Amino acid sequence: MSQSNALPRRQALKFLGVPLMLPLGGTALGGLLTACGGGSDDSTPAASFASASFVPMAAPSLAAPADMAKTLVNSTLMVKYSDDSTQGFSLAYAPFFTTGDLVSDGKGGTLLAGGYVDFAGKPIVDTTVAGKERQFFSDSPDGTSLLKLDNPTVTGIKGKAVFAVVQFEYTTWAQDGKTDMYGKLPSPIAVLTLDQDQTSGKLSLVKYHNVDTAPAMGLWITCGSSLSPWGTHLSSEEYEPDAFTIASNTMFKAYSQNLFGDASKANPYHYGHLPEVTVNPDGTGTIKKHYCLGRISHELIQVMPDNRTAIMGDDATNGGFFMFVADKEKDLSAGTLYVARFGAGFSLDTTAAGAAINWIKLGSATSAEIKALADTLKATDIMDVATTDPADATYTKIWFSGKPQWVRVKAGMDKAAAFLETHRYAALKGGSMAFTKMEGTTVNVKDKVAYSALQNMQSSMVRGNAAWNEAYSITIEKALNAGGVLAHTLSTGQKDTAGTAINSDWVPSLTKTLLIGEDLASADALGNLCNADKVAAPDNLKFSEKLRTLFIGEDSGYHVNNFVWAYNVDTKVLSRLVSMPSGAEATGLGVVDDLNGWTYITSNFQHAGDWGTPLHNVVKATLDPLVRANFKDRFGAQVGYLTGAVSSITLAKKPV
Repeated sequence: MSQSNALPRRQALKFLGVPLMLPLGGTALGGLLTACGGGSDDSTPAASFASASFVPMAAPSLAAPADMAKTLVNSTLMVKYSDDSTQGFSLAYAPFFTTGDLVSDGKGGTLLAGGYVDFAGKPIVDTTVAGKERQFFSDSPDGTSLLKLDNPTVTGIKGKAVFAVVQFEYTTWAQDGKTDMYGKLPSPIAVLTLDQDQTSGKLSLVKYHNVDTAPAMGLWITCGSSLSPWGTHLSSEEYEPDAFTIASNTMFKAYSQNLFGDASKANPYHYGHLPEVTVNPDGTGTIKKHYCLGRISHELIQVMPDNRTAIMGDDATNGGFFMFVADKEKDLSAGTLYVARFGAGFSLDTTAAGAAINWIKLGSATSAEIKALADTLKATDIMDVATTDPADATYTKIWFSGKPQWVRVKAGMDKAAAFLETHRYAALKGGSMAFTKMEGTTVNVKDKVAYSALQNMQSSMVRGNAAWNEAYSITIEKALNAGGVLAHTLSTGQKDTAGTAINSDWVPSLTKTLLIGEDLASADALGNLCNADKVAAPDNLKFSEKLRTLFIGEDSGYHVNNFVWAYNVDTKVLSRLVSMPSGAEATGLGVVDDLNGWTYITSNFQHAGDWGTPLHNVVKATLDPLVRANFKDRFGAQVGYLTGAVSSITLAKKPV
C-alpha cells in the first residue's frame, strides 16, 4: 500500500511528515514554540514541554470496511507546555516500504525488501508456482531499532543520516498459498539508511543493506528486539529447536536445507540465542551471536541503564523469567545467568501486594566457551531425558513445553546444560517455569520498574492444567486468553538463593499485575473474542521516559484487528493509537525520545489477512479482497513509523 493510500482520511490535508512527537529541547524546541500564539518579547523564557497525553481512536468496523483492511491511525497527541498551553497533533502512519518492493541498495541498484538469501548470500527462490518463480520475501517484519551514529558516511543525504535495523521473523506461505513456510527460511535482517529532514523530521529511505548473517550461522525466527543503551540492535531467536527431538523436526530440516543446501547440516545448539547487530557509518551492519544468555525462547531483552543487567522474556509454555548480568559494561559476551523463583502472592488483581522474586544462579560463562560446547556436543552428551517416569530417583520431574519430563544432568555437564538446555536446567534447579508466552520487556528508568507482557495466561499458569505445577507459585484459577502486563520492582542489594550478592542495582525483586484484558463470554457482533476496548494478547512493549507512556502492541487471536495502545503510567489511562490490518499482528514497536531533537515511534505489522476461525468469520468475505489489494495478495507487510498529518499550522510558539 502506498503512503497516499495509507492516509486516505487526510487526502485533503497537506502531509508535512511531522514526526509523532515534536522537538522536546534545544534549537528545535525553540522553533516549535514559535507559533501557538502569544507576544513577541523574545526575552521571556520559552515555554517547555511539560506532559503528553493521547486522544484515542475508536476501533474500526464494517461500517467502513476499508479502514479494517489497512493501518489506520485516527488518534491525536496532545502536548502540554510549562505555560499551561496545549497543542494537538493528529497522527498518521508512514511506511518506509512494503516487503516485496524493490528498494535502493545505495549503490545504484535495488534489493528486494525482506528478501531471503542463503548462507552464501544467494536468493532463495520460491518454485511452488511453475512459471512464476521468484525470490522468497517475508510477510512478517518484526523487531526494529532506530538510532544515529556520530560519523555517518552514507552519500546522498540532504538532512541528517539516521539508521534503522529491521529483522524479518518468517514468511507464512509460499506463493502457492498451500506450502507452510513458518520457520523454514533463515531470517533476514537489514540496515536502513534514512534521510531525516531537519525542518519536518520526516524520514525517507535512501539505502537498504542486507546484513550478512553467516558469522551467526544464520538466524532462526527472529522476533522482538530492543535498542541497547550503547546503540546496537539486540535481536532474538524464538522457540529454540529441541535438540532431543531434532531428528524428527521437519521444519528444522527444511530450514537447514534452505540455509546450507543440506537438510542435516544445521546444528540446533546454534539457535535460540541472542544476536547483536552493530551499524557501521556507511550504512552496513555486522552481527555476532551471544551464546551465554541462555538458550530459551528469546522474545527480546531489555538492558538496564547500568549497561550490564538484562532481563529477558521467554516466549514459551512453561517459560521462565530470566536475568543476565554481564561482567563488563556494554559487553554481553560474558556474564552470569539467573532464573527467577517466585514466592507466594502472584495475582491478576492489580491492587494485590504482588509476589517476591528470588534469583537462582544457573551459571557463569563466556559466549566463546558456550559456542565451543555447542559446536561439539549432542543433546545426549549433556542430559538424560525421559518422557515417561523412569522410576529412578536420580531423575527429577520437570515440566517442559506443556508436558512432564524426567531429566538428569550427566557428570561434568552442568555448564553445558545451563546454557544449551536452559529450559530443562532452570526447571531442574527450581526456577518458576510457569509462564505462558512471556513476550516483550521494557523499563521505566525513573520509577525503577520493568514491564513484561504475557500474551496470554493459559495452560501452565492455570490450576489443574497438565502443564501446571503448584510449586512454581504462579497460579490463576481460570485461563485469561487476553493476557496482560506485569510490573517488576527493580532493587539494589539483592542476593541469589545461595546467599551470594548479585552485582547489579537493577534486579527485579517483586512482581505485580499492571493491567489485564478481558475475555468475552461470547463473541461480539464483529467477532471479537476479547473486549475490543482493552488489551488482548500484548506482545511488543516499549516505554517512553519523556511521555511517561508504556506503548503496547498486540499479537492477538482474539481481536479482529490488532491494536497499538498507549498507557500513561501516571494517569492510568489506556488509549488506542493504531489499528492494524485485520488478521495482522502489530510488531516492530520502538520508541526513541530524542533523535536529533525529534521523537519517533516505529511500528510494523505482519501477515495481514491471516484469517482465524471463528474470529474472522464475520469479516473475512468483505475484507479479504481489500487486504489482498493493499498488500500484494497478502504476501506483503509494511515497515514504518507514526508521524503527524497537519494542515494550515506552523509548529512554533513564541513566549508570552
